[in-house]
Amino acid sequence: MDKRESLRLAELAQQGDAAAFEALVTAHEKMVYNLVYRMVGNTEDAQDISQEVFLKAYRYLARFNRQASFSTWIYQIAVNTAIDELRRRKGKETLSLEEEYEGDEKNFHKQYASPGPNVEEQVLEKEGLHSLKQAVFALPEEQKTVVILRDMEGFSYEEIARITGTALGTVKSRLARGREQLRRWLLAEKETGRTSIERRGRHGLF
Repeated sequence: MDKRESLRLAELAQQGDAAAFEALVTAHEKMVYNLVYRMVGNTEDAQDISQEVFLKAYRYLARFNRQASFSTWIYQIAVNTAIDELRRRKGKETLSLEEEYEGDEKNFHKQYASPGPNVEEQVLEKEGLHSLKQAVFALPEEQKTVVILRDMEGFSYEEIARITGTALGTVKSRLARGREQLRRWLLAEKETGRTSIERRGRHGLF
């Protein structure tokens, strides 16, 4: 879906058109899920967080400025929601799009389809990239976010700055530090043949 069409649908959704919002969800749900999965590394949590992302988008739709990109706005919600989840792993309360959400004048209901088996996870295991996956998860949140957005999702530096709400120079600095950390960890893993990255993760670096 191009930017013009997404903005047209967003305008209709802001006027109360539930079908337009459902079209936006359909267009973005797979990309949002993939982004969230790469951040939290868990299929079940990724599904729940993705559902919460679209509930937040619906709830705060009136705040969306149509001069901006809807995709950037929804990815910003996704990143922030995933980071919040990583910080509060215990005692979370998850909203679901499978439940009815009470709007101002009407009810909104969206059946969020499960994406099925995670193809990325299967490929990672098959290609022997488990250590890389663990290393990305073990990065500090700020570095992990920009590494995922740039090296896995392919966003430009400018887009990442808008999504994360940080300066362009900060994005580049975090990306450089994250890549260097990955390089050092993976070299150490290759030399020792041990699961040092996984131990780092268990000690609170995820």
